[in-house]
Amino acid sequence: MDLYVYYRIRATDAAAFCAKVRAMQHNLARDCGVAAALKRRPDEEDGLQTWMEVYPAVDEGFAAQLEQAVAVAGLSTWIQGARHTERFLDVSVCV
Repeated sequence: MDLYVYYRIRATDAAAFCAKVRAMQHNLARDCGVAAALKRRPDEEDGLQTWMEVYPAVDEGFAAQLEQAVAVAGLSTWIQGARHTERFLDVSVCV
């Protein structure tokens, strides 16, 4: 399963927030053996940017580990609104 998590942050917080997320993802890679990517939309609206964390090929239990890591990193104080999580399977698994 691939996990995609998106949310919005203030553009003025981007540099500091990026450092926090990258540190969290580094710790997840070290502790859980997962790959991670961090992306954002190129535009912004009302001073907000949309960011996305991508975690390919994780097991079902990883979502709970991720939520714990988010809490420890204190990311919720930077995020405007909710974190939205989407799960996708490879088509070969679904057919």
